[in-house]
Amino acid sequence: MESILRALGYAGQAPTGGASIRAHFVVVTDPGTRAELGEHYRRVWNARYGEFLEAARSEAARRGEKAPSDLESAAHLAANMGRMPVHVVACVDTAGRSMDGNQASLWGSVLPAAWSYMLAVRSLGLASAWTTVLLDAEQEVAELLELPESVRIGAVLPTAHPLGEGFRPARRDNWAAHIHDERW
Repeated sequence: MESILRALGYAGQAPTGGASIRAHFVVVTDPGTRAELGEHYRRVWNARYGEFLEAARSEAARRGEKAPSDLESAAHLAANMGRMPVHVVACVDTAGRSMDGNQASLWGSVLPAAWSYMLAVRSLGLASAWTTVLLDAEQEVAELLELPESVRIGAVLPTAHPLGEGFRPARRDNWAAHIHDERW
C-alpha cells in the first residue's frame, strides 16, 4: 500500500484543468469489493467483447496463429480483474459543473493525474492498466463504492506486480498515420 500511496502522491502533481482539483481516487483493496468489481467487469467485458474475442481466436486458429496478444491480455484482465490486489478508481467531482458542452477542463483534472499514477507505479516496479469497461456499469460501481451523486468515474486502474518478462513497448500499428502536420 505504501507504493500505491507514493504513486498517488506523484499523481497529485499532474496538471489540473481549469486551475482546480476535481480529481479523486478511491483505492480498493478489500477482497470482497474487488471480487464484486471483478464480477461487474467480467459481465460487461463479455457482453461487449466476448463474441469478438471468440471470432478472433477462431480466425487466428484457422491461420495457425495465436489471437492478437493485446486482445488476449484484455481477456486475461476480464477473467482476473477481481483478483487484482488493488483497484484505483479515478473519479472527478462534477458538483457545480454542467455535463453538457465542453468538458475538457473538468476531465483535465483527473485524466492527467490517472496517467501520472500509472507512470509512477511503473517506476516503482508495479503494473497498471487503464480501463473504462466498468463505465458500462457505472451506477452499480458508484453504489458499491458509495460515491456521491456528483462524482463520475473516469477510469479504473487495476494495479499489481507484472506478469512475465517485465515491460515492453505497446504495439501501435501505423501510428504515423495518426500524426498530422499543420492540418488534418
